Amino acid sequence: MKLQCNAHHCVPVCLPDPGWTSINRGVLICDECCSVHRSLGRHISIVKHLRHSGWPPALLQMVQTLASNGANSIWEHSLLDPAQVQSGRRKPNPQDKVHPTKSEFIRAKYQMLAFVHKLPCRDDDGVTTKDLSKQLHSSVRTGSLETCLRLLSLGAQANFFHPEKGTTPLHVAAKAGQILQAELLVVYGADPGAPDINGRTPMDYARQAGHIELAERLVECQYELTDRLAFYLCGRRPGNSLDLSELAKAAKKKLQALNNRLFEELAMDVYDEVDRRENDAVWLTTQNHSTLVTERSAVPFLPVNPEYSATRNQGRQKLARFNAREFATLIIDILSDAKRRQQGKGLSSPTDALDLGIDDDQHDYDSVASDEDTDSELTTQNNNNTQRSNRAKVRSLSQDNGVNKTFLSSSMGRSSEEEGRGESEEGGGGEPGEPDPTLPCTEDVILKTEQVTKNIQELLRAAQEFKHDSFVPCSEKIHSAVTEMASLFPKRPALDAVHCSLRLLASSASRLQVECRKAAPSEPGAPAVDYQLLTQQVIQCAYDIAKAAKQLVTITTREKKQ
Repeated sequence: MKLQCNAHHCVPVCLPDPGWTSINRGVLICDECCSVHRSLGRHISIVKHLRHSGWPPALLQMVQTLASNGANSIWEHSLLDPAQVQSGRRKPNPQDKVHPTKSEFIRAKYQMLAFVHKLPCRDDDGVTTKDLSKQLHSSVRTGSLETCLRLLSLGAQANFFHPEKGTTPLHVAAKAGQILQAELLVVYGADPGAPDINGRTPMDYARQAGHIELAERLVECQYELTDRLAFYLCGRRPGNSLDLSELAKAAKKKLQALNNRLFEELAMDVYDEVDRRENDAVWLTTQNHSTLVTERSAVPFLPVNPEYSATRNQGRQKLARFNAREFATLIIDILSDAKRRQQGKGLSSPTDALDLGIDDDQHDYDSVASDEDTDSELTTQNNNNTQRSNRAKVRSLSQDNGVNKTFLSSSMGRSSEEEGRGESEEGGGGEPGEPDPTLPCTEDVILKTEQVTKNIQELLRAAQEFKHDSFVPCSEKIHSAVTEMASLFPKRPALDAVHCSLRLLASSASRLQVECRKAAPSEPGAPAVDYQLLTQQVIQCAYDIAKAAKQLVTITTREKKQ
């Protein structure tokens, strides 16, 4: 690996010849620091071995470029600034112990972002994030990776939809042929299948500009989840026959019964578990066990992600209890059902009604994972992390309702090209490119979306100001606005994309009502309400509603233009 001399050191503690990298941080790390990074979770640090892991060439080149050009200085800005040395905080020495000295420093550096550059004025976080995202939108056409990483570290959004230009940063990078910028954006959550204002994806931009290699790489990124799960199966060589027990059959039926949102979340969680198991395998083959057993921490299950609900975190950790055969069975079931959903095939007795009273509680990760009741309590997370997570979601919702489809939605094949096919769940549909005459006019959809967004903003203000007694009336307004918006569309839309968005809109509004009712004054003797967790759940529901509304606007606009 040809890197500059100063990059041949583990940047947190200056040990020679690091064997690992944190992809999203753009730094190289040694075995000791790797154990800490892995314990942080993939939402903080995406860890990969430099030599024993499989690498797409462009992704490896992106990491090498960032490491060689001093990306570490982004995460240690205040430590390198002579004017701020008075704080007394210093980097650990190589001789320091992993716990607590090095681990505390690494957590402060990457989880708390204690040393990154702080902007001078952050009175309006929404405006600041939007400005940073616009700078990112402009910068990705150049080759300055470290500039874009710095903007992302300050809060720029990789999926930002530019209101004037009608594109995301990934569209710009694809058109300019900046494959390393595209890799960085995808690592930070950019959607390779996100449509621009005219329904064109970054792949379309790359092909039109003649960047065929980049276009093919974006297709790989779009299907990374299912491709990696399949590769994991081949690498572990599961048994010739799958577990066909009654329990396995029942679990498969429950998997098929999950709505698209919950299925996507489960698939993402399994993807993270695959990453954890692969890194475990590499870790075990590269360590001197006689010297590592006593000090370096293991990562026996997926670390808690404070942005997820307690139920989801619990389900994620249960995945570690699956043996190789059980885990292989789950992965194959997911791949099979992903194909079914992608092709729009329904079950033998599909649910037809788009009922706003959908009971989302029956679809629980515990129904897919083990149902044992001996789970250990989840690790308590730092309050600052949760608050920062909530503020980030508030800022995301404030950007003109500019929420694009998630990366995983693209992985399941619901790209803008497939949405345009007009396939219904029964397999019917019109000619490719033929507009759906049953869709409402764009102006009506936008008008209803604005009302939904206005009510969401009112709820978010109440959350920010800790006015929990306002949750119920706000949720009622949102539910009413969602009902009016859903009434614009046919009961059984021809486009599968519309059907999925309406279901997400309906189920999220129902879940929001359920969560907000928990804020009502409890009876004497009832358990105390965890308002921090409740607020997090409320914001997640609001986020899903805004995302579904945005998808409906995008689809309607594109169909009416055809």
